[in-house]
Amino acid sequence: MEEVDVEPAVTNIPSAGVGKHLGFAWGPCDILVFETLHHPKDAKCSGSPYIHEVRKDEDIHSPILRKLFNESHHIFVGLQTLKDDIPSKNKKPQFVSVSKNYRSVIRACMEELQQVAVSSTDSKVASQYGDQLSILLAIELIWNLCEVLFIDAAPAGSLLLHLLDWVRLHKADVDEKTREVLQSESPAEHHNYWRVVLSYVLQGRLDEARQMLVKQANLQPAARNMYMLMDTLLSKMPFFNPSGSQTLTEFDVKWRHWHEEVDRCLQDNSFASSQHLETICKILAGDEDTLLEHKDLLSTWYHYMVTRLLYCHPTVKPTELHYYAQSCLTMFLETSAPEPLDSILLAAFEFDIHQVIKDCSIALNNWWFVAHLTDLLDHCNLLQSHNLHFGSNLREFLLLEYASGLFSHHSLWQLAVDYFDHCPEFGHVYLELQMERVPLDTERKALKVLRICEQRKMAEQVRSICKIMAMRALRNNRLGSALSWSIRARDAAFATLISERFLQDYCSKGTFSDLDLIDNLGPAMLLSDRLTFLGKYREFHKLYGEKRFTEAASLLLSLMTAKIAPRSFWMTLITDALPLLEQKQVIFSSDQTYELMYCLEELTSSLNKPAPGPDQHMQDKDTEVTKVELLRLALARNLAMAIVKEGTVEA
Repeated sequence: MEEVDVEPAVTNIPSAGVGKHLGFAWGPCDILVFETLHHPKDAKCSGSPYIHEVRKDEDIHSPILRKLFNESHHIFVGLQTLKDDIPSKNKKPQFVSVSKNYRSVIRACMEELQQVAVSSTDSKVASQYGDQLSILLAIELIWNLCEVLFIDAAPAGSLLLHLLDWVRLHKADVDEKTREVLQSESPAEHHNYWRVVLSYVLQGRLDEARQMLVKQANLQPAARNMYMLMDTLLSKMPFFNPSGSQTLTEFDVKWRHWHEEVDRCLQDNSFASSQHLETICKILAGDEDTLLEHKDLLSTWYHYMVTRLLYCHPTVKPTELHYYAQSCLTMFLETSAPEPLDSILLAAFEFDIHQVIKDCSIALNNWWFVAHLTDLLDHCNLLQSHNLHFGSNLREFLLLEYASGLFSHHSLWQLAVDYFDHCPEFGHVYLELQMERVPLDTERKALKVLRICEQRKMAEQVRSICKIMAMRALRNNRLGSALSWSIRARDAAFATLISERFLQDYCSKGTFSDLDLIDNLGPAMLLSDRLTFLGKYREFHKLYGEKRFTEAASLLLSLMTAKIAPRSFWMTLITDALPLLEQKQVIFSSDQTYELMYCLEELTSSLNKPAPGPDQHMQDKDTEVTKVELLRLALARNLAMAIVKEGTVEA
């Protein structure tokens, strides 16, 4: 896309006057602006303590527009699942249906905005909702026209019918005036009566116009014939029926005959005695001066264009629209400069899709519209010739911009994931960068982020999230949660650190916390030696509790001889052997007893050589000496019993 050829809007920062020195920090979708400590010598004003947040897309934070983002997300995902093996021409009804779904979501939001704006007592809030409503009105108007011209691609004949529906949908004030007129005591004498009739005629709603004229005819019996003639003209006006057997040529011939009849009535002055009926006849004849005299009823140049086509050229072809659009715009606005909306609609009538998207990107205040419309047009194979020079195609560029904006919201970021998923070239890279910026406020949110990363095989992000959450849990002394996160991160060093904390906790309290987690470590305990020791040591306690003393003794001895237990924990392990040594039956064999003796001697020899660091967690020296003596006595007694037992068996 070319460089934007308009000046960017100026954003005023409160309290940022002349002589102030401002600093800023860029965020993903906003900027933080603040006053720095730097002050020019001639500055006399005091500094401002505030930090201002300048958001790129304020609409994301609107509670009503969030419904638009949520609902359209479901439509977007559904569109991506349409089968690629079906030719685009055969999928046209589906594309039109998707487009109508998007528009229905827009209109639902418009209705809610209208209700809130009317009921709000705060003028500032009402004005804000009013602005959002105006933007959505313009969006729905543009989308509807794009649906008619590009997606449905209506041919000559049907095209005008679609354009009439388009105008009627966006010019609904005539129905409100009609209700006002019909609810009055004498509708035919109401001051808005003829404005309603003319509005119906200008919109091609001739049946409604005839019904209104009947009321006037009943008041003027003398002019009944004249009203009957007008009713005949209105009833005879042919409209093309796309589903009928009539060809476009046959319809054109029939329409011309009717048009000649209207001209004859004008030449014969059939309605000379009634100014209003004569005006209607001139409109039916397509008189440009008469149409332009009723600008207030038409209100827009595109309404004028559709009315002019209806009564002058009903078989207009799509390729001819740009000529009528340009001439009607010039005639209707005269010397007034066109608004951005006028330029966008004109580009659509010229079938310049690229210009429509570009102008909408400049004029509208968020990427929602251009991203979803471009995606739909791309599925219709209408954007193949519009590739960008810096990486991806137009569709992907706009989807990436829109999805990046969603990530700045605390809940809408989840929708953005699906948009990135359907950007094949850069979507995965963008998602990786954005996932790293999602604040992990709660464990539930962290699990949600983690699941998204795991599903997309984002290993680095998975490790980063798990490490952050493990460290946070450790700071809060939630050892079970910290260990669980470190295992998910497959971080051996951190798992070792937390296992140490579990063992320290056990030494100080005499019990383990988070038993369910430790009991169900499974293969995860192999992540580090210390974690393996923790899991096996807990297994020893379970075996002991189940009175499976022989198995418990073998496991305890293996923990010591395998050297995976921290040296600081050896005394605890040997002390755990004491109840087994005191059993009436012999649990440890002579060989196992010798192993325990060797471990005890190795431990006691190290006690006489103080070593700095966390491995020397000896309590009071006298207590340790007493423990050692008791252990030696128990080991000696067990060795004697084991030798006697083994000798007896051998004999």
